[in-house]
Amino acid sequence: MKVRIAEVSESPLDVAAHSAATRDVAAGADVSFCGVVRDHDGGREVVELEYTSHPSAAGVLRQVAEEIAADPAVLAVAVSHRIGVLRIGDVALVASVTAAHRKQAFDSCQRLVDEVKARLPIWKRQVFADGTDEWVNCP
Repeated sequence: MKVRIAEVSESPLDVAAHSAATRDVAAGADVSFCGVVRDHDGGREVVELEYTSHPSAAGVLRQVAEEIAADPAVLAVAVSHRIGVLRIGDVALVASVTAAHRKQAFDSCQRLVDEVKARLPIWKRQVFADGTDEWVNCP
């Protein structure tokens, strides 16, 4: 099975575990990406984020992972998105892809992240240092 992890989780995400899950003796490249909560957005200080998901999110994430894994150049895929309240520095998204060659792995990992960001029904509430908040990527 080429999709080794595809989950939406309230627990902290383990970047090393995603990379380890995609290891393959045929892989010459293992590319991982982690999206981390930063302390600013649009010139404003962010103190925390809250991610909320639609009940279909896990299925959509698996579907995206399977589409990327269908590429013959891809050997394995692992991807997770965290939901709930996250603090500055917490990992919100992890994606790992292995392939025989680095360009294939880099390109596939980028496609995976881009598709997750475009299609996953997860919404973000940013809380600012001044006590205000805003919803981002909400329909």
